[in-house]
Amino acid sequence: MTSDGHNALKEKNSSLLSKSIEITAKDIELESDAQSNTWNDQKDMESVSSFGLVNGGTAGLIYMYITTWFGFTCLIASMAEMASMAPTTGGQYHWVSEFAPKSWVSVLAWQTGVTSIAFLVASQIQSLLVVLDSHYVFEQWHATLLIIAVAFLAVIFNTILVKRLPLVETIALILHIAGFFVILISLWVLAPRNSAKVVFTQFTDGGGWGNIGLSTLIGILSPIFAFVGPDSAAHLSEEIRDASLVLPRAMMATTFLNGLLGFIMLVTFCFCLGDIDTILANPEVQPYVLVLKNVTKSNAGTALLSTILIVLTFCGCISNMATASRQLFAFARDNGVPFAPFLSQVRPGLDIPVNAVLVSFSITALLSLINIGSTVAFNAIASLGTAALLSSYIICILCVRLKRWRNEPLPPARWSLGKYGGLINDLAVAYLVLVFVLTFFPMTKIVTPANFNWNVLIYVFTLIFSVAFFFVKGRRIYVGPVMLIKNDVVDSPVDIVKA
Repeated sequence: MTSDGHNALKEKNSSLLSKSIEITAKDIELESDAQSNTWNDQKDMESVSSFGLVNGGTAGLIYMYITTWFGFTCLIASMAEMASMAPTTGGQYHWVSEFAPKSWVSVLAWQTGVTSIAFLVASQIQSLLVVLDSHYVFEQWHATLLIIAVAFLAVIFNTILVKRLPLVETIALILHIAGFFVILISLWVLAPRNSAKVVFTQFTDGGGWGNIGLSTLIGILSPIFAFVGPDSAAHLSEEIRDASLVLPRAMMATTFLNGLLGFIMLVTFCFCLGDIDTILANPEVQPYVLVLKNVTKSNAGTALLSTILIVLTFCGCISNMATASRQLFAFARDNGVPFAPFLSQVRPGLDIPVNAVLVSFSITALLSLINIGSTVAFNAIASLGTAALLSSYIICILCVRLKRWRNEPLPPARWSLGKYGGLINDLAVAYLVLVFVLTFFPMTKIVTPANFNWNVLIYVFTLIFSVAFFFVKGRRIYVGPVMLIKNDVVDSPVDIVKA
């Protein structure tokens, strides 16, 4: 029990692997359906690789991936330094609490993120069924049931099996590395290959923007998903021993490892893609499934290789559920959301925010029901996550940059950017502002209600609602960031630390 009557959050049982598992599960499948940025006119979400192939082509995908890798390296380095200064479950909202208005963007981003990645698993399974069974009828309610089932399993791993998470994450990392080489070797050995000239110089403007440069920039939304969510580690910091040093090291190691593996896999995918128009002709099937089918010429081979990616994506859903629930718990702990006492409760003996986990699952289940009636509406809500996360990154990095510009002292950090901190912060913000604007672009220039990017309306509504809640009620009850940690030396609670 802390001095303010709060229970210490939970036992510190997360390993170094827990910080990289979600992005790990995403990078190897950049070529798959990274749906949290997808807005299109098909009856189902196409893959984000489709977004990049339409806008930019194979060359655009590769060069925008390199650009994104560099931009997110600056971003993650900036956030790693902040995580070293203040390793707290609250993450961004904690870091900017002294300087910026209170916002729900990061909290809601992770809640919609659970839905998005659960939908990714569901759509991967449906894509595989379409390819393997010609009699299978693609139905939206099938996806909804699969989303709920995937989210429920993620809840089980975050509650009943939470003590086994380090083991699960270790197995997932091994599968990630092994699966990477299995898929890579299969593609290079079995697949007919495009020429290097086609892969590295062929740009396309399938969106009809009338400008290859603009079209390629819009296609940057594809590789963003491979890197987005670097703050996920910070939201588990109160469960990590020696977090001020372990966290930043893990975040940077993950950026390098997954950036490299993702680049190798992306280049391989582009070489083995075949005809782009043929791959994009079936909107119900994710491109990577068709590529694997064309390469292996076998249902069994396609199923085996696709299952590796499905399992890794599910592992990402487990980590996403953990992050979303901890972020919700942390904000509720500081009375930043409605029903804060319920959401911030940690039941004795469990040492995990079960209520926050269950509410995160409920949000996912309710959002998935929208998909039955309107995929467009579902896509709009699910697409909130990336824009919300990007804006939260911009705010917290700008706050640190402001202190550097004013020559104000920063909290001590065991992992520091040193004299290059200002430059790295500037590069991160410049990149983030650009891609934040691009997240509101549709796939094509000619828009209809079906393919319009409704993300902008959802985002503005979220901001208006959060600001209204703060001024009506939040400003009277919000107490500022509260960090609950356990003493790493004697494993006993320490006092609450307030900003």
